[in-house]
Amino acid sequence: MNKSLFKVALFFCSLFSGILFAQEPNPVKFKIESKKVSDTEYDIVFNATIEKTWHVYSITQTADGGPNPTVIILNKSADYELVGKLKESTPIQEMDKVFDMQVKYFNNKATFTQRIKVKTDKTFTVTGKYEFQTCTDEKCTFPPAKKFSLTIEQAAPAVEKTAVDTSIETTNIPVKDTVKKEVAAEVKAPVVDTKKTESDPWWMILLKGLGFGLAALITPCVFPMIPMNVSFFLKRNKTRSGAIKEAMFFVLSIIVIYTSLGLFITAVFGETALNTLASGAAFNIFFFLMLLVFGVSFLGAFEIVLPNSWLNKIDSQSDRGGFIGIFFMAAALSIVSFSCTGIFIGSLLPLVSNSPTGPLFGFLGFGAGFAIPFGLFAIVPSLLQSMPKSGGWLNTVKVTLGLLELALALKFASNADLVYQAHILNREVFLTLWIVLFGLTGAYLMGWFKLSHDTEAPFLSIPRLFFAILAFGFTVYMVPGLWGAPLKLLSGVIPPSTYAEWKPQTATVVQSSNQNASSALVSKMVDGPDGLKVFDNDYESALAYAKEVHKPLMIDFTGHACANCRKMEDNVWVEPEIRNILANDLVIVSLFVDDRKELPKAEQKEVDWSGDKVTLETEGMKWGFMQLSKYKMSSQPYYVIINDDESLLSNSGIGYDTGKDLPVFKTWLSNSILKYKEKHH
Repeated sequence: MNKSLFKVALFFCSLFSGILFAQEPNPVKFKIESKKVSDTEYDIVFNATIEKTWHVYSITQTADGGPNPTVIILNKSADYELVGKLKESTPIQEMDKVFDMQVKYFNNKATFTQRIKVKTDKTFTVTGKYEFQTCTDEKCTFPPAKKFSLTIEQAAPAVEKTAVDTSIETTNIPVKDTVKKEVAAEVKAPVVDTKKTESDPWWMILLKGLGFGLAALITPCVFPMIPMNVSFFLKRNKTRSGAIKEAMFFVLSIIVIYTSLGLFITAVFGETALNTLASGAAFNIFFFLMLLVFGVSFLGAFEIVLPNSWLNKIDSQSDRGGFIGIFFMAAALSIVSFSCTGIFIGSLLPLVSNSPTGPLFGFLGFGAGFAIPFGLFAIVPSLLQSMPKSGGWLNTVKVTLGLLELALALKFASNADLVYQAHILNREVFLTLWIVLFGLTGAYLMGWFKLSHDTEAPFLSIPRLFFAILAFGFTVYMVPGLWGAPLKLLSGVIPPSTYAEWKPQTATVVQSSNQNASSALVSKMVDGPDGLKVFDNDYESALAYAKEVHKPLMIDFTGHACANCRKMEDNVWVEPEIRNILANDLVIVSLFVDDRKELPKAEQKEVDWSGDKVTLETEGMKWGFMQLSKYKMSSQPYYVIINDDESLLSNSGIGYDTGKDLPVFKTWLSNSILKYKEKHH
């Protein structure tokens, strides 16, 4: 569920930028009018004129990790009632490079229509408000909600247009530079998610499923079934076209079966429940246990099979003639192969859970990858001759996958451990277990040991040697991490350096200028990323200390299980120029929005969180609400720099940055510090 590829983040959330907005005056103008459609019904039409390069987003656009949808609300009135839901013209739907997700938006023009039924024969007024987000490829603006009032005279002509120009003013409108967001997450009360909630594009999810489906083919439960099933269709048909037709229906049946499984999962869990579950410790513990069982099974300890009664019942139906019998043959194959495919299905589910339609496209891809080779060999039966024969190599694949499953299971266990701060799987323990597992993988592939069900290999094949080299190379790479090496390739995958027993003393010299030895608050500072001295979940002490040493305070909204936070710290904070600024020119406080430590009863209070009444019960909820309510941002990592009076020293905070745009982050830091010095000198 953690992306391995880094993304570029731009500036986001400029709160006081009337000057900046003046560079792009009036990008969107709304004109509201009424159209009489019958004696008792009118359409209230909102016509948006959008300047070139700007977008306005659909009313159905989800805001989770992406742009805000257009919202239009008509106030209740005794003079009219709403008829149906708000409608819109057809939006463009495509992958957006800024938000890195599928978005629905409008160019040039957009029309939104709400029908009303009139309850009076007199002149009446329709009132309400609307708000929207508008973006270019470089920045976004979030104009405040604007009220409207539209008077409708009953005696007007059949098609009446009472125009109201509600174009956006160019002053006092906050502009927010757009940020690319990753595992960073939308905060949904009362759960705070530090992973990315933006959805992968459907084609990416489909490709993930396709890859898992193809991988499932080279398992002992499936691979021998390919020539058997293909030969069945070829032998039972006198014509080749008949064999191909039945084989294609067999392929389609498998795809339908697995796609139906994806639809079932989506229906049971709902469109967003999977993503919400993925943010919690319980979800990670469940997948740890599931992958642990699958991994041990692949090593040969036991075999996972579905009840024989299921198989017997479906197998009896496969004897029926025609396409019905072929469908049940596909179902029988799916059940028989479950002991091998189950591990891939279980591994696929958490990887597609960050999208409402993830299970649908994920399992569609899985079914296609799993089934298409059966059809391909039926069309070109000569390819069967080039297939490797079944043998001991299949068990080698199974055992190797079992070891890798155990390593993946540890990652889910680590996520839960980080959230609860249990310190069971700290950095050294996690790396030790991974070093052992990948070392064993390399040794097994080299043939240095065998399991009870392995066959004797007369020689070491080139593929086994190649994968053994990769396993040993990865093992050697991880070893220095036991002594504090950063292991940047694994940032966000392994526990952070701060979650370790042994902590390198790397920052004592550069940090000294930031410490006031006479202050009692120094004792409250802890070793943060790369040894930087920071305050941990102690905002009040950090602010007081910043005033003592006359330095601005940088608030680091982060999470224990936030992969992108670790990537930022391991790849950006450690750069010499950046690290020097962080160490000497700022006071840093890290606020963990997923911290489960319970707040004292006196500090627990009920708040309005995105329209819901929520009681702040934990430290994490306290900081998550602070970030959302004060800085209008709910993704992590997110950084703001404030003055002694807690006012922002920059027009906006800044989010995830891969280091590719390192000058942007450095400039943001430098400008904030310069503004602090100007205010205090």
